Amino acid sequence: MREVVQTQKTVIVVGAGPAGLMAAEGICAAGHQVHVYDAKPSACRKFLLAGVGGMNITHSEAYPEFIQRYYDKANWLDSAISQFDADALCDWIHGLGIDTFVGTSGRVFPKDMKAAPLLRHWLTRLRESGVVFHMRHKMTALENNRVTFDHNGEDVVVQADAIVLAMGGASWPKLGSDGAWQSTLHNNGVVLAPLQSANCGFYSEWSEHLQTKFAGSPLKDVAFSFTLNDGHVVTKKGECIVTKDGMEGSLVYAFSKYLRDGINDSGQSSLLMDFLPLQSEEQVIKKLRNTKPKESFGKYLKRTLGISGVKAALLHEFFPKEAFHTPETLARCLKAVPVSFYKTKSIDEAISSAGGVCESSVDSVLMLNAVPGVFCAGEMLDWEAPTGGYLLTACFATGRLAAKGVCDFLADRGAT
Repeated sequence: MREVVQTQKTVIVVGAGPAGLMAAEGICAAGHQVHVYDAKPSACRKFLLAGVGGMNITHSEAYPEFIQRYYDKANWLDSAISQFDADALCDWIHGLGIDTFVGTSGRVFPKDMKAAPLLRHWLTRLRESGVVFHMRHKMTALENNRVTFDHNGEDVVVQADAIVLAMGGASWPKLGSDGAWQSTLHNNGVVLAPLQSANCGFYSEWSEHLQTKFAGSPLKDVAFSFTLNDGHVVTKKGECIVTKDGMEGSLVYAFSKYLRDGINDSGQSSLLMDFLPLQSEEQVIKKLRNTKPKESFGKYLKRTLGISGVKAALLHEFFPKEAFHTPETLARCLKAVPVSFYKTKSIDEAISSAGGVCESSVDSVLMLNAVPGVFCAGEMLDWEAPTGGYLLTACFATGRLAAKGVCDFLADRGAT
């Protein structure tokens, strides 16, 4: 029988976002000394920005549907999220003295809709438990169990028994997640997938008329459909914004992985827009048959179906006038307006990023195979998800799993 020596170890967490703080909390709870380093003057800057319009913390849908929001990485992330799912995350928030509620869309929010009170309570609890914070420390090098930071222009070298890297992807770099860690990990033999825009807008080629008259117009009460390579059709309802050079907004973001992958494969990607998703084609045809003599086409569309403004402009953008000659052909057009995109908006403008540390680069508890004792968590791992609380849930859950991995690693090293 082996005897386990209960010796406190020192652990460095690089990155004071949700994943890093969750890892710090779990490791500290196991009795180890935790030091959190971050390049910015304060913690969780992106988390706070996400809470400006209402802090969507997770989603209430059933787990089998929930986990599929992580696309082809669902099986990989299941080991983390199944141990810290939406219900567990809500219980954890309640433990901070913050109440939650479920919105009409199924999204879960803190009762006051704000991120700041939650973060304030969490940081207080972390500091009271012994976690030490070192701000304005940007990682510049990693060698085994040693990390070099740039602190106000001076190199600071720190050594620890284990390290957790939770430095985010490359979206919103001004808030700290600039992806600069890629070269450091590459130099350590870690296999990485290129960082790309996720939950982002896309560029399209509009006519001068559309650019001049309708840039910035909201496109509301529509449904988008995208056909996957296997023939399955993904359809979602919502709204977005038609910009001068493309589209952005929540409904576009929901299709960002599919559109980006299509652009990567062939240089362009398309989807279909249904301008009347609550009406069948037969219902539309029936209304369109209510014609009036000498009525202009624009007035006819607005009177019969309420189609005007940017929707009418997009209809003319993609179809010739001949397609509108009969109620049947016009109805088909209104229910399937094709739009193509040729490029993603910059990763600097994206809500999140895809790519990062590949699944093959880490073990089952997120330790780097190439650098034993170094773990990764959060958005710097190669996964993505739509908005709706899924991004934060995976950050929290992978931080929690990395903490477990660190504690197991340290226990094994302390065993004799």
